[in-house]
Amino acid sequence: MNFGNVLTAMITPFGKDGKVDFDQTTGLIDYLLANGSEGLVITGTTGESATLSVSEKVELFHHVVEKVNKRVPVIAGTGCNNTQSSIALTIEAETAGVDGIMLVAPYYNKPSQNGLYEHFTHIANETTLPIMLYNNPGRSVVNIDAETTIRLSNVKNIVSTKEASGDLDQVSEIIQRKNESFSVYSGDDGMTIPMMSIGADGVVSVASHIIGNEMNEMVRSFKSGNVKRAAFLHRKLLPIMNGLFAAPSPTPVKKALEWKGVCACNVRMPLIRLSEEEEKRLKEVLELDIELVSEK
Repeated sequence: MNFGNVLTAMITPFGKDGKVDFDQTTGLIDYLLANGSEGLVITGTTGESATLSVSEKVELFHHVVEKVNKRVPVIAGTGCNNTQSSIALTIEAETAGVDGIMLVAPYYNKPSQNGLYEHFTHIANETTLPIMLYNNPGRSVVNIDAETTIRLSNVKNIVSTKEASGDLDQVSEIIQRKNESFSVYSGDDGMTIPMMSIGADGVVSVASHIIGNEMNEMVRSFKSGNVKRAAFLHRKLLPIMNGLFAAPSPTPVKKALEWKGVCACNVRMPLIRLSEEEEKRLKEVLELDIELVSEK
């Protein structure tokens, strides 16, 4: 199943009081959909899911579904390292009307590959929603091996994976042997074109908050066969992609959005605001001359 070319792993806007700011969330949704996002992934890593309460997540599900109003797919992050808790949150997401869910590999408890398979299939059996797996061993410690992903691709409603392993050999094996209808997305902006070159479908992006139209053009150029243009855009945009991760995410992208006037740069501890030096470096990256991006 293909959810679109460029999905945005959406931040969660907070007010100065630290509470979820739903007015800013509405503005952010409209901004993203006007600037290249073909789908929204909410309450994921970039949405600071680790510091959101269950009630906040559920309220976000309902709010985003209402405001998006079927314009693009809404995928809710409902995964955690407790299978029963993931099931309970998935049921809440389905009730809210989301279009799919994303399940991160369980973190901290380091399950075996068979344990991962059982975890994901148990959740899949409790929902009719399409499921996107999320493999990010840098955060969850455990890697969803290629063989496990391939097995899971044959589960009826497990339809996609967001691969942030950075392992092109692993991604290649998945794409070669997966169920035909199973889609593969890059979970790293800078790996989008390398992964698409071996058969991936698109990207779940953070940089699309700032360079969404450019990311979309890059992916569409590749898919239309204009590989030279796609490669050019990749090279030009890569410093911005990397700059948005020069400090713990999503703090840099929130600061960039604040400079754009989209929403305030408020994060929840243990994340903290950028230092003056970090702000300076980010501004320098964002002010790079990208006029050539518009060249045909």
